Amino acid sequence: MNVTIVDYQSGNISSVINSFTEVAKGKVNLEVTSDIKKIKSSDKIVLPGQGSFKSCVDSLNSINGLADTLKEFAMINKKPLLGICVGLQMFADIGYEEAETKGLGWISGKVSKIDNQKGKYKLPHIGWNEIEIKKESKLFKDIKNKSHMYFVHSYEFIPEDKSVISATTDYSSKIVCSIERDNLFGTQFHPEKSDKTGLQIIKNFIDL
Repeated sequence: MNVTIVDYQSGNISSVINSFTEVAKGKVNLEVTSDIKKIKSSDKIVLPGQGSFKSCVDSLNSINGLADTLKEFAMINKKPLLGICVGLQMFADIGYEEAETKGLGWISGKVSKIDNQKGKYKLPHIGWNEIEIKKESKLFKDIKNKSHMYFVHSYEFIPEDKSVISATTDYSSKIVCSIERDNLFGTQFHPEKSDKTGLQIIKNFIDL
């Protein structure tokens, strides 16, 4: 089985690579690339994202054919794809970080700044936070409810269809921290930085 981590120059993804390498342990062929042909031939894709929504979208769109290839992979061929942090946020129709920016449009919704309640909550939200699992989820197999995950973000994904929400976290309000719809999976938190629990989530994705 071929699992591809898409490297579209969206920041430092070494921790993503290291954690997937550790979990894969020779069970799967792990590739880190932006090569269109290799992405098309993959069985599963991981779409990381660090930085702003706009910078990630711009970086992805700067690689000719990448957005269309990912759309074909996820939306037409219905193969499993995991978005991490801004990788998840890009599923949305639109984001408002830095400037109004069109997303991939896979799941209707928007990416807006977290309401810090006039400074009561620090932004960016950095550190460990408890998650509340909202529905049965392939990604959360063998994960206990109220587990702690590691977050680094100032913006949140607000999907129109609330049935896609698989987990939330409480920071200023109930923030969507994981989505799951058919073959599409996404985490606002960083499983690669969330210790053994995060590695279990990565294993669950690889084992789909």
